[in-house]
Amino acid sequence: MNTDKIFAEAIANEYAPKDTSKVVALRKLDRKAKNPANIFAYSFGVCMTLVLGVGMCLSMGVIGDGSLLMTGGGILLGVLGLVGVGVNYPIYKKLLQSGKEKYAFEIIQLAREISETAE
Repeated sequence: MNTDKIFAEAIANEYAPKDTSKVVALRKLDRKAKNPANIFAYSFGVCMTLVLGVGMCLSMGVIGDGSLLMTGGGILLGVLGLVGVGVNYPIYKKLLQSGKEKYAFEIIQLAREISETAE
């Protein structure tokens, strides 16, 4: 098997004009299946990272008055942020899987139609 040929064909297919509406529809369905999971993962990840950062700042006395209450609250916020960051990926995987299951039939059917017309 000539891997250079396969690589060259893959690059050429990427730059070839996609005039068929079926290919465009397939890409839209793919994005429709993946976008909710991506949007959630980025938004939740950024929020939990900010919570973690605020917790660190509070516990180190960078913000707040540095009292024991602020330090304890900062530690709790930091732990909450760590837990949020830690569960972000499993939640993303579940959302992505459910999005793929939701659009799987349509995507497979359209992909088969495209591959049959390409032959």
